[in-house]
Amino acid sequence: MRATMTRTSQVLQVKDAANRATLVLARQLSEAELNLLLAAGVPRLLAAGEVIFHRGEHGRSMFVVESGEVRLEFGDGLPDKAIGPREFFGELALFIGNHTRVANAVASEMTMVRVIENGAFESLLDRAPGLMAGFMRRSFAYLVASEQALIANLRRRNEDLLVTLDSLRSTQKQLDTTERLVQTDELTALFNRRGLYGYLEKVAVATGQAVEFALCLIDLDRFKQINDRYGHLMGDRVLRAVAREVQNASLPADLPCRLGGDEFALLLQISSAEELAARAALITRNVSALRFPVAVGFLQVTVSVGACLCRPDGEWSSWYADADTALYDAKGRGGNGFRLYLSPLSS
Repeated sequence: MRATMTRTSQVLQVKDAANRATLVLARQLSEAELNLLLAAGVPRLLAAGEVIFHRGEHGRSMFVVESGEVRLEFGDGLPDKAIGPREFFGELALFIGNHTRVANAVASEMTMVRVIENGAFESLLDRAPGLMAGFMRRSFAYLVASEQALIANLRRRNEDLLVTLDSLRSTQKQLDTTERLVQTDELTALFNRRGLYGYLEKVAVATGQAVEFALCLIDLDRFKQINDRYGHLMGDRVLRAVAREVQNASLPADLPCRLGGDEFALLLQISSAEELAARAALITRNVSALRFPVAVGFLQVTVSVGACLCRPDGEWSSWYADADTALYDAKGRGGNGFRLYLSPLSS
C-alpha cells in the first residue's frame, strides 16, 4: 500500500512539474510574437498600485508587459500570479469576446504595458495568420494546463469548479476552431482568401495530381452607390444575401468564398463550358430576384460574373486574371450578366 501511494505521489509530482513547465514556457512570448504585439498595442504607463481591471468586469482587451510587473489577484485563497516582461494576460477577452475577468490586475511597481484592442488583434490575424494561430494555440494550452493545476491542487467552491469546467470546454472548442476562424469571413461566414489558398493546397496534396477547376468571379454592380444612399447596414445585408446565393449555387465539391469588399469567388470542380455558363447564369438570375425593403419601395441589386475554365498548367494568379478579364467585359456591357473567358471571350 505504501509503495503504491509513493508511486502515485511520484506520478503527481511529475505531472505537476510538467504543468509548471508548460505554464512558464507558454507565458513567454517569442521574439516575433513580442515585436508584432508591441507594434499593435497602445502604450500605457502604470504607477505602482494602479488597478488595470477588477475581477468580474467584462474584458475587451489583452495586455503585454513591456517592463515592470503586474500582479493578478484571484482571491478565494488562491495565490497571486506575477506577470513580468515579455509576458501577457487578459487574452480570453479577445479569444472568446466579452469575457468576465477572473482576477484583479494591479501594477506591482511602475510598469509599462501595451494594450491590444479587438480591432488591432483582428488586424494581426490578417497580417500574420500563421504566427497568431500558433500564439493562440499555445495560449489555450496554457489555459488548460493552468486550470488543470488549479483543479488538482486547490479546493474550490462548487460554483468555481463549474465555471472552470465551462472555461475548459470553451477553450477546447476554441482550439478546434482556431484555424477555421483565421480562414473565414466574419460577415458572410464564407471562406476568405486565406481559406481559398489553404483549400487549393489541401486539394493538391490529397490528390497528388491536377484537379479540373472552373472559376467564377462575382462582383456587385454599383455597390458604392448602395452604401452611399442606404448606409453600411444595408450594404452588409446585401453582401450577406449575395453570399447566400453564391453558396446556393455551389455543390459539395465547390468552394464559395468572399475575396474582400463586394467581390466573391466560386471555385467549381467542373470542366464543361456549358455547365459553367449555366452556373454563372444561375447566380446572376437569383441575385437579380432579390428585393430589399427601403423607405420607398424595394432595392434591387445585380451582379456581374466573369468565369473561366482554369488552365491545368496554370495557378491561382493566372486563373484569376482570366476570370477578371471576363468580369471586366461583363461590367463594360452594363452589368447584370456574365461573360466567359474562352480565349478569346465567347460572343
